[in-house]
Formats: sequence, structure tokens, C-alpha cells
Amino acid sequence: MTQTQKGLASVIIGSILWGTSGTVAQSFFATNTISTQWIVAVRLLFAGTLLIGWCLVTEPHQLTVLLQQPKQILQVILFGFFGVLPSQFTYFMAIRTGNAPTATILQFLSPLFILAYFAIHNWQLPRRLDLISVSLALLGTYLLVTHGQLTQLSLSPAALMWGIFSAIAAALYTLLPGKLLQTFDAKLVTGLAMFVAGLATLPILVRTPLPTLSFKSWGELAFIVIGGTMFSYLFYIQSLHYISPSLTSMLSSFEPLTATVLSVLLLHTLFGLPEIIGSILILSTTFLQGWVSQQLERKQKV
Repeated sequence: MTQTQKGLASVIIGSILWGTSGTVAQSFFATNTISTQWIVAVRLLFAGTLLIGWCLVTEPHQLTVLLQQPKQILQVILFGFFGVLPSQFTYFMAIRTGNAPTATILQFLSPLFILAYFAIHNWQLPRRLDLISVSLALLGTYLLVTHGQLTQLSLSPAALMWGIFSAIAAALYTLLPGKLLQTFDAKLVTGLAMFVAGLATLPILVRTPLPTLSFKSWGELAFIVIGGTMFSYLFYIQSLHYISPSLTSMLSSFEPLTATVLSVLLLHTLFGLPEIIGSILILSTTFLQGWVSQQLERKQKV
């Protein structure tokens, strides 16, 4: 298998695992009344612990170096509280109040908020391609939310709100750890941030009695934590060693595709033609931005 093939396989597997975890979470919420906060607390604490354990085996020196630098520790804490924690919580709330496909697709609006941030930060007008991306995303969101009919909503206001919040949180998740990732391994940074955010949610775990779950529900919870968090992330990061970030970003569209197909087939979630067209329009913005990034990467190499 070539390096490129390894990269393609890694990002596709990681994206499929993440998309599957959304559908599994939807199934879990349908049969259990456990709070979203409790699920997020378990996911962050255990996934963070597993990632740190992985780094202790593969990158022990980096962990020691990072923990000796107070400034870097503060950045990890900020990333955990303002990036990791809100992105996890808002995504699960979007699933709980809506469904896995729309929650995952709305999260793909995050590039718009990143574009807005850089436009304001650099004090410059967006490029023409950026304006096209915004227009496509807004039209896609309209179709996704209204089923193509202006007088009605096919998605609850709460689900739409949490979906938008999850896109903002995903943008923060992308922007906040930039300087840390220039120095330290991404697995270490994310694992520590997850663990720190998980520690902040410990009071929720302490106050909440251990729920009585069926064998199926325990299995779903285990997959959400291990398969849908730890391994999906490890595969995604692994792909960056073999292929460009822009190509990885484009292929991450397997996330909503997986969530949609599984939710429709297994959970009988309604997903009509307007939703499909809206999803394609939103995801096309990722391909547009990724294509531009690839062109810039090629020019820099030349």
C-alpha cells in the first residue's frame, strides 16, 4: 500500500467511525433518558485518559516537556474549556434535539465562521470564492431546515440552534490549538484537553448515580467513547502524515454521509430530496475551500 493509499484509508475510516458514533448516539438517546452532560463527561474523561495513555507509550518525552511549561498548560486548559468541551456538548445536543445527519452536516458550517474570523482579524474583505461558499452554505441550510418550504420548519428550532452552536464550537476547536500543534503532537494536545475538560465535568459524574443500562446501551456508550472518539481521532490524525490537510478536510465529508445512510437505514430517519440537496450544498463549501488550499500548497512547493 502506498503512502497516499494509507492516508486515504485512514481519513475515510476515521470519518466513518465519527459518523457512525453520531448514529449510535441518536440510538442511545432514543432509549435512555441520561443527561447529555453525563454522556459528554464520560466521553471526555475516558477518551482523554486513553489518548494520554497512548501518548505515554509513543511520545513520553513530549508529555514531560509540555507539563514543564506553565504557558503551554494554560493554552491546553483554554483549548479544553473553550474548544473541546463546547464542541462535544453542542454536537450531542444537536443530535438529541434533532438527529445525527443534520447535526453532523450543520457542524460542517464551521468553515464559514473560520472565514469570518480571519476576515475580521486581518481586516480584509472575503474573497469571491469565500462569498460563493457562504451563499451555498446558507442556501443548503435553508433547504435542510425548511424542507424547501418557507412557511414551515422540518427541523426544530432547538436542533437548528444547537447545530449552529456546534459549528461555532467546531471553528473554535480548529482555531484555538494552532500554536500548540506547531510544537506538540496533536494526540497529546487533544488528549490533555479532553482530560482537563473531563475533570471539570467530574461533579456531574459524582452527583449522578450510575445508570441502569441494557447490554446494548452499554455497548453503544463504549463505542461512542472508544470507536467514535479515540480511534476516529487517531485515524484522522494518522492521515495527516500521508496526505495534505486540504485533502483530509475534503474526505471528512464521509462523516455526514455515514451518519445519514446509517440513520435512514437503521433508525428510519426521514431524509428527503431537499435535505439531500441542502447537505450537498453545505458540503460543497468544504470541497471548494479544500481545493483552493490544495492549489496554494502546490504553488508553495513549486
